Amino acid sequence: MFNPAGSPQFESDLALPVGALEKGAPGLVLRHNGLPRGPSMPALVIASGNPHKVAEISAMLDVVGLEVHQQPDGLEIEETGSTYLENARLKAETVARLTGTWALADDSGIEVDALGGAPGIYSARYGPTDHERIHRLLKELGDSLYRGASFRSAMVLADPTGTIRAEAEGICRGQILREPEGHGPGYDSLFYVREAGSSYALMGPHLKAKLGSRGKAARQLAPDLRRLLGIPG
Repeated sequence: MFNPAGSPQFESDLALPVGALEKGAPGLVLRHNGLPRGPSMPALVIASGNPHKVAEISAMLDVVGLEVHQQPDGLEIEETGSTYLENARLKAETVARLTGTWALADDSGIEVDALGGAPGIYSARYGPTDHERIHRLLKELGDSLYRGASFRSAMVLADPTGTIRAEAEGICRGQILREPEGHGPGYDSLFYVREAGSSYALMGPHLKAKLGSRGKAARQLAPDLRRLLGIPG
């Protein structure tokens, strides 16, 4: 809920600790404001309504020392960009202006080499559900022996005026399995990461932060995040 002046008001009774969703907590938001914190801890809104994405990014940023919030309920931003960075900029700018708070946005997708990089920026729109998206991808790839693919992520940080202040990108190379391995959002169960020896769905938070595309982008962005928000290194 937002007050007339545009400053965000977050309900502390909905607060969840980082990693709570991975442990099976039923909440849809991941916030630190219900936990003890110093009076000067900066606030950051993750420009996403996807609880899995918010949980993953929040866990990666936990060491930075931020009060992390999910974007306002019911907010939907049309992704009209032609690249991951363009879509991330749209989301970061919009959420920052609406909340009057620093906002971090991510746009990610899976790019399959044998499909010419598809589905790419249309990954989330490749079907109505995760199951249907996975089924379509497997059907289009067929029995091809060439199963190389990439998870690609772009992260953008906007200040409270909606001005873009920092950007980063990360890539995780892998292969498309012939059938899902494990359970996870999106294409995680279908994407095999050789360095991890498992599908992305079976990777723990530490490996996702180290090898995943979002983790790589977050590490690139961390120095700018600390500098711009005045967080000690």
